Amino acid sequence: MTVLVTGGAGYIGSHMVYGLADRGERVVVLDNLSTGNRSLISHSATLVEGDVGDEALLHRIIREHAIDAVVHFAGSIVVPESVAEPLRYYANNTSKTRTLIEACVEEAVSRFIFSSSATVYSTNAKQPLSEEEAKEPISPYARSKLMTEWMLEDTARAYAFFKPVVLRYFNVAGADPKGRTGQSTPHATHLIKVASQVALGRRSHLELFGTDYLTPDGTCIRDYIHITDLIAAHLLVLDALRSGASSTSYNVGYGRGLSVREVIKGLEEVIGRSLPVVETVRRAGDPPVLVCNPAKLKSELGWKPQHEDLHEIIRSAYDWERRFNS
Repeated sequence: MTVLVTGGAGYIGSHMVYGLADRGERVVVLDNLSTGNRSLISHSATLVEGDVGDEALLHRIIREHAIDAVVHFAGSIVVPESVAEPLRYYANNTSKTRTLIEACVEEAVSRFIFSSSATVYSTNAKQPLSEEEAKEPISPYARSKLMTEWMLEDTARAYAFFKPVVLRYFNVAGADPKGRTGQSTPHATHLIKVASQVALGRRSHLELFGTDYLTPDGTCIRDYIHITDLIAAHLLVLDALRSGASSTSYNVGYGRGLSVREVIKGLEEVIGRSLPVVETVRRAGDPPVLVCNPAKLKSELGWKPQHEDLHEIIRSAYDWERRFNS
């Protein structure tokens, strides 16, 4: 059995490849390397450079490598960019995923894990967010994710053998504890990544987007989860699917909200000095609060996070940033 990881040369995808490889799985990575980095891929994995929207290529990969499961990360992820370029996001995230789903159905690949987002939830939903809360995305990025969720739901209803599981991520951060991979996307917008670059003198300052949200300190609140704990959730889902689990969805986060100011303070504590911060206007498409209720993932799959300490998350990201660009 072999797992196909789309977007496996990217931040989260490359961690998934190592997670699979570490337990002896055979892995094929499909990535067009538009934002991914081939150096991040485990040497034990097979890299196919190509596009997830290439129908003929998908069929060839599935047949030649006896793919039994797909973990789908490939896509565009920058919320403000999606507001400016919505059609590109719908093409890359939604249309191409439809091609991937169809290839899986036609080749009888039943196990499908989809990388979704907590941004699909309504800004008026009850926090912390359970899987049942209302979905009302406010950005094209989030809409593209919810559209894919709908496609997976409808496909599973039409084809009984097809068992997709949706994982809705909160704010993923940190890096592989062994230093093998980390966030290396050019022009990344992730807070801890950018703050680490500022701390290392690779950016002049950190922009704080919006200080007038209805939160205790006026900045957005997010649930930051270490990448290693996120990958552990994926592996649990894969095992459950192989044991006959049904289609479902899970939120993946700690259930702890931290404001942008609190995260900046945490990084300053790690590096031992203050950062130059410039306060500016809100970014388009940013919900004020996103905090996870992980009860379903814990109760059904026994997920037990191991890296919840904010300083550990920040330190792993900072150490990776220092090594990756050294």
